[in-house]
Amino acid sequence: MKKTQYSKLKLGAAPLVLSVALVSAPAYAQDAAEETAAAQSEIVVTGSLIRNPNLEQSTPVNVTTSDTIELKQSNVAEEVLREMPGVVPSMGSAVNNGNTGGSYVDLRGLGSTRNIVLLNGNRVAPSDVNGRVDLNNIPLALIERVDALTGAAVTTYGADAITGVVNFITKRDFAGLEVTASQQITEQGDGATFRVDATIGANFDDGRGNAVLSIGYQSADAIYQGDRDFSFFQVDSYTGGNGGSGTAVPSRFSGTRPLIAGTNNPNLDPTVANGGLRQVNAAGQGVGTFSTFNFNPDNIFQTPFERYNIYAQANYEVSDAIEVYTRGMFSKNKVSTIIAPSGSFGGNVTINLNNPFLPATLRNQFCAFNTATDGTYSARINPTDCANAATATGRSDPNYREVTVTLNRRTPEVGPRISDYQTTFFDYRVGARGGITDTIDWNIEGAYGESENVQTIQNYTLQSRFRQGTLVNGTLANPVCQDTSNGCVPVNIFGPEGSITPEAAAFLSENSSTTNRTALSQVRAIISGDLGFTSPGAVQPIGFALGAEYRKYTAQQASDTLAKTPGELGGAGGAAPDIDGKYDVYEAYAEIVAPLIEDKPFFESLTLEAGIRYSDYSIAGGAGYDTWTWKAGGSWEPGAGVKIRGNYSRAVRAPNIGELFTPLSVGLTNLGIDPCAGAAPTTNANLRAVCLAQGAPVGTIGSITNPTAAQANINAGGSLALQPEKANTWTIGAVFQPDFLPRFNLSVDYYNIKIDNVIGAPLPGDIISACFGNVTAASAADPACTVIRRNPTTGGLDGDPATTPGLFGQTNNNGRLFTDGIDLLMNYNMDLGFASLDWSFVGNWTHSSKFKSDVNLASSLNRECVGYYSVNCSFTGSIQPEYQFSNRFTLGFDKVDLSLLWRWQDSVSFEPAQLQADLDAAIDAGVDPVNGCPDPTGTDPNGCMVNPEFRKIKAAHYFDLTGRFSVSDNLTVTMTVQNLLDKKPPIVGNSIGSTTYNSGNTFPSSYDALGRRYAVSAKLKF
Repeated sequence: MKKTQYSKLKLGAAPLVLSVALVSAPAYAQDAAEETAAAQSEIVVTGSLIRNPNLEQSTPVNVTTSDTIELKQSNVAEEVLREMPGVVPSMGSAVNNGNTGGSYVDLRGLGSTRNIVLLNGNRVAPSDVNGRVDLNNIPLALIERVDALTGAAVTTYGADAITGVVNFITKRDFAGLEVTASQQITEQGDGATFRVDATIGANFDDGRGNAVLSIGYQSADAIYQGDRDFSFFQVDSYTGGNGGSGTAVPSRFSGTRPLIAGTNNPNLDPTVANGGLRQVNAAGQGVGTFSTFNFNPDNIFQTPFERYNIYAQANYEVSDAIEVYTRGMFSKNKVSTIIAPSGSFGGNVTINLNNPFLPATLRNQFCAFNTATDGTYSARINPTDCANAATATGRSDPNYREVTVTLNRRTPEVGPRISDYQTTFFDYRVGARGGITDTIDWNIEGAYGESENVQTIQNYTLQSRFRQGTLVNGTLANPVCQDTSNGCVPVNIFGPEGSITPEAAAFLSENSSTTNRTALSQVRAIISGDLGFTSPGAVQPIGFALGAEYRKYTAQQASDTLAKTPGELGGAGGAAPDIDGKYDVYEAYAEIVAPLIEDKPFFESLTLEAGIRYSDYSIAGGAGYDTWTWKAGGSWEPGAGVKIRGNYSRAVRAPNIGELFTPLSVGLTNLGIDPCAGAAPTTNANLRAVCLAQGAPVGTIGSITNPTAAQANINAGGSLALQPEKANTWTIGAVFQPDFLPRFNLSVDYYNIKIDNVIGAPLPGDIISACFGNVTAASAADPACTVIRRNPTTGGLDGDPATTPGLFGQTNNNGRLFTDGIDLLMNYNMDLGFASLDWSFVGNWTHSSKFKSDVNLASSLNRECVGYYSVNCSFTGSIQPEYQFSNRFTLGFDKVDLSLLWRWQDSVSFEPAQLQADLDAAIDAGVDPVNGCPDPTGTDPNGCMVNPEFRKIKAAHYFDLTGRFSVSDNLTVTMTVQNLLDKKPPIVGNSIGSTTYNSGNTFPSSYDALGRRYAVSAKLKF
């Protein structure tokens, strides 16, 4: 056949596009990649549609080779990317509470929705309503390399590639059989991971065609936080001591009156506040909290995982002018999350005063609750009626009385909450390509993919069953539900652990499910090549690409009645509303790469490049929009092995289906300090007015508590009124390949990304600051304050989502994001005589990462999060250190390779802005020894400030040691010790960051919580 341009060119002739980019890999691995790629029929160049690698590109690409993946013994794609400098850990195997069953990548810490994940330069079907690609579906066994490109990808891959792309490149024209099996286990003997892959490929019809099939299986066991000494007990980040959830055993109730010390009699003094939640002791008294629930042991550091995957690709030369190709991938995987038992997390229940389980003293405390609002005392139910109510036989009895209060009761009798996320995914692509002339090619392809993620949850209690099971008549010997439907079993919520019988536990709990379905249809046509002429000072012709593309996205979330009912599933974090949306986009684009000068003094090469893309979006049920994106860049090689490169691009990101179509619903966010908690409102009339305006009952002022486990409610959702966000990104850098130091490469690149009209929501600290930052007499009527809605029973910001919306954080276009930094990559190889030495270095300095949630408000903080951690600095992922690097040293002998990986990340600190906000709240709370914050900058006896020991995390060093042995020409055995020195993670408690990334008293996505691990694999090739 007539070979097309891209099939004729060899990778070895691409001095900067790939070979220099491979500085993140050892040189011996680089050579292997070049030899392999040179034999392939197609070269994939990340960052350009012009498939001529001889044309210099201005965009830096960080490359991870299959050899690096093999030495690291990575099992899933998320592990490959998580530890890459410049990548902020996102959702993955180290996330438990908050995991939705997928793994994602977050380039530059600006969010996993702002980068694109590709396979061989093509999009694949997303796996959630937010349009993200689940990395669990990527077939690592066939991956040749992983390219991470920052910026300037908008005209090549789509207008939404704001922070860049991650491109997984598969092996091409594979022939033979390769079987790999690996096993990994921690030194503690848990977390066993097993993986096996088999790949077979063959050329056929005298080399005109090739077909490859790869199948794989993988499983990973859970690692419980209770199996590590540092995480067995939950540590409170503020007090520094053992903490836990206030939803505990025994139960805690609102709506009680304190007792006179040393007696069973309620205190009737009108100057004494009702107080907040009280816990039932063994004497049947409602007293201050004395026992919290240690939820750590039931939580996990490594989520259980099982996957079956199939990947196939084939290409065939139909004629000398046409080649057809196809690719299909299928994956079925299950991720499980395991968290502490369910229960009633502040939900309302009605208790009849003749309930046989109700202790007499607690009954009297319910009755004595002060309902007066004028400084006097007025009992909810007078003592006579209260005593008579205890003898009532049922609702028809004239003495019958009941009270409605909030209930916090954990249900260990039911067992831990388990969520199984089963994802079934397939993506199929077919196309044809060929040559129009010797220098111009065409390519037409279409693809369709679907993903279905079914979440099945077990052991969740139902709030409606608590309400039904606590309305009980009869006697202790023969309790009877007032409503016997649903097979009601009386529930004793007043006793210790075990007071809920197995029958009652079965009645309280039900399974529930939520299904997410996504699909992507796409068609693309490209003409690319060169124009057949050169500029006067160049040798290489001017390259170009013209293309058109159509994509259609659909996504639905369908929940059963239990999942979509606010507050029904105990501890589910809010309802899972139904979502149904779709949009499509038509695009046209063009790129040009023009060598201007070559082989001249001080101008070994001077190349300019540019691109433009037009996108037309249509949204079902909403107004569409069109956008223009473009890029411009260039490179200059003056000589002496130096190359200067830079680019500038204009990018946009259209809102995804989740951002457009998710209805407002109440979920959870993180908030450690509530300004209305404690004594502060009793000494500040303006603050008191604000708390009341937000819905706090008068009787709760002075006794409102901070959110349980630092988790507050938030009312959030999307909007069809959203517009695309806009970004300007630019990079400038240099590459150095000196002749005096052969086999040494260095590249250094500065990147700068600014995003306006950010599609996002305000952070908890921003919402609180907008209202409480400067409280005045007018604040009680300020919309920034009144939009916050409190628990109508307790006055707090947590509790039943059906009655407590909490904070308000609807998605909007008001924000601004910014980041900049420098990437440094180096690679060196030398012959020591007895062995070869290979060294690779990948480093990142993130100078800034800022988020201003509302540019229209002067009070909105332009929050800096580089080098900091807090509930606010987890708005996209885990911690982003200022400096981090990865070093690999490899000694290559005849039959053995020894490789040491050294990873380092800079020290980080508690966010100063949040520390100041906590101090301001502590000062406002006053010095009351019970409800105030005496000496917050000193001994801080009430734990109003983050413990000083938890305000800084030291720099971390991790070492992995690998030995690879060529047993024979066909068999290679690799053995790895990860976290060689068994470095323990830093301990900062569980309430200092977001629940998703701050777990087990540390940040397990950023710091190794598993300990030393051993991995062994064997690869058999024929």
